[in-house]
Amino acid sequence: MSDTISHHDAMIYAMVTMSAVDRKMTDEELARIGDIVSHLPVFADYDTEKLVRSAESCGEILSAEGGLDEVLRQIARGIPSTLKETVYALALEVAAADMEVRPEEVRLLELLADNLSLDQLATAAIERGVRARLATV
Repeated sequence: MSDTISHHDAMIYAMVTMSAVDRKMTDEELARIGDIVSHLPVFADYDTEKLVRSAESCGEILSAEGGLDEVLRQIARGIPSTLKETVYALALEVAAADMEVRPEEVRLLELLADNLSLDQLATAAIERGVRARLATV
């Protein structure tokens, strides 16, 4: 595919891919994606009616040979530099939605950070912020 996806689609692709990476998309992960798209300011101008179609498009790409690499390329092409850390944070939010980040999800976060050229300090700060926000007693 040579077309560049929108920044909204890039963010959705990152979240859907994170949810699917362990081959089971949990209700918590899907609900978190819906909450993010419905409430985050970055999606204020997004038509939520497009969410299912965008998720399906991502799934179609993922199911093809080399699909993960293609999705990562599309995310990197579609996201402006000002939203690269946001994409990482959203993927991490989905990974943590069920309160357990699995090895497959950690690996996808590494691949995503590499494809977005995020430095370790930025990713560590985002990870620490999510950990602090989700902490329980």
